[in-house]
Amino acid sequence: MNKIFQSLLLILVTQSTFAQLPPVFGDEYKGSASHSDMVKTYITPQKIIWQSDSTKQYIQNAPALLKKGNGQVAVNDQGLFRFTSTVEHKPSILLDYGKEIHGGVKISMGIRPNKTPLKLRLRFGESVGEAMSDIGGDRNATNEHSLRDFIIEVPWLGSIEVGETGFRFLRIDVVEADENAPIKSIDAAFIYRDIPYLGSFESSDERLNEIWVTGAYTVHLNMQNYLWDGIKRDRLVWVGDMHPEVMTINTVFGANSIVPKSLDLARDQHPLPQWMNGISSYSMWWILIHKSWYDYHGDLEYLKEQESYMVELLDQLSTFIDDDNGERLNGGRFLDWPTSEDPKAIHAGLQSMMVMTFEAGSDIMRTLGNKVLQDKYKKISKNLKKHQPEGNTSKQAAALMSIANLVDAKKTNAEVLKLDGVQRMSTFYGYYILEAMAKAGDYNGALKVIRDYWGGMLDLGATTFWEDFDVLDVANSGRIDTVIPSGKFDIHGDFGEYCYVGYRHSLCHGWASGPTPWLTQYVLGIHVMDGGKTIKIEPHLGDLKFAKGTFPTKYGIFKVSHVRGADGKIKTSLEVPEGLTVTQ
Repeated sequence: MNKIFQSLLLILVTQSTFAQLPPVFGDEYKGSASHSDMVKTYITPQKIIWQSDSTKQYIQNAPALLKKGNGQVAVNDQGLFRFTSTVEHKPSILLDYGKEIHGGVKISMGIRPNKTPLKLRLRFGESVGEAMSDIGGDRNATNEHSLRDFIIEVPWLGSIEVGETGFRFLRIDVVEADENAPIKSIDAAFIYRDIPYLGSFESSDERLNEIWVTGAYTVHLNMQNYLWDGIKRDRLVWVGDMHPEVMTINTVFGANSIVPKSLDLARDQHPLPQWMNGISSYSMWWILIHKSWYDYHGDLEYLKEQESYMVELLDQLSTFIDDDNGERLNGGRFLDWPTSEDPKAIHAGLQSMMVMTFEAGSDIMRTLGNKVLQDKYKKISKNLKKHQPEGNTSKQAAALMSIANLVDAKKTNAEVLKLDGVQRMSTFYGYYILEAMAKAGDYNGALKVIRDYWGGMLDLGATTFWEDFDVLDVANSGRIDTVIPSGKFDIHGDFGEYCYVGYRHSLCHGWASGPTPWLTQYVLGIHVMDGGKTIKIEPHLGDLKFAKGTFPTKYGIFKVSHVRGADGKIKTSLEVPEGLTVTQ
């Protein structure tokens, strides 16, 4: 009886965990269907930002759109939102769903005199300005990577669901004259990975708390079937972008399968001698991500699967070192966009990454039991440190040099990283600037950077962190969740260089999530070692009165709490899952 019960339970679990085609789909469909890990939730608009008519002649009962419905059209629906159009006035409305999401919209239509489909123009936007814009123009709105501006037809007494992009705002325009169109609902179709937030962070500073969870959510949105860089664009697996994202996943979600799946995709898409994404530094980030992934989770079998490719890649990298131990990497020589026209910064950063990569390669070979290669890569790293790049003053490259021990951390922090506060920062390399400041022991300075830089985005209405941000633009900027007043700077449409000019700029980019893992590691003091077997606690509360949180480990959830007493001393309380070793 027990065996029968166990078998039934196994069937039920299997059926509830993995989507299966109905039995009418025969063997000919095997291998031709793929499974999505995403779920879909429908969200009612939270606010009406703008409408073209305030007379109630062309738009009636707009507040009805803010009421939760059942998603089902009916012949007896009453009190619906209604568009009425004429040749002179084709009405439009702008909706705010409250948070940046990924997905589309479901529009449900009531009974109207004309049974032909209703033509509507949809404009999705990560900001109000983007949703109100046309394609092209000085502010560079685009339909690249995902459609955000297009016309649809909604059936009479029916529903339609369209769109798959990153957005918070939606503008809807009636396209044709002489329409009398009752609409039951305009709900966002939110597509996301339904996973628990296993990690958490709470402190006496609500601003830091909001920044931590915003970084977590930014990465969560980009955890689609693969780990994307941005939810509106590029929606691609960029390996360099992945490193801060993976550190956030380690911190918030634990050992999620999306990471090895995405790393393997990058490996298989770029057989050697190709560089990952055509960029030499991104191939190095692939190795560094593997080092971090093993450090946190200790998956030795997965690491062994990468050995052959990793050894070939490391050996390939070793051929791009000159007689003076300086890197001479070819292909795309790239750190981040703000340094892309600074060859001295690029060289300094790539030299640092070469040091870090060969050190990581040596550690990985030690883990895999290959003493010969362990020593070989250690020697290469040591020789690379003999070369000292000169003339670099960029914060991004200086941070990498500090992390790689090519320069004195405290001196670099004082002379470069702290210069001009949070000016000359980038959201991508902001994570490494924070890491370098921690290495210099400047935890208070790092907290100020987090509050000023990432907090600056929140002050402008951000619900996810952006592809790039310049704090100098804040003073005269309008918020992204309002119609920009005349004379105000549009932080979305008027901002950007390189690949992110104007509205093409992504306002949800995973590489900007750096404060989330940083706050957990350095404020909560959770340092993971020994393939996830050990945690060392070294908290740095700075000016905080308390900080507490949770952290996912291979043994279960680890809990920590730090409280500053009246005497200034920190009292620490721990809840440790069985099997995990904790040192202080």
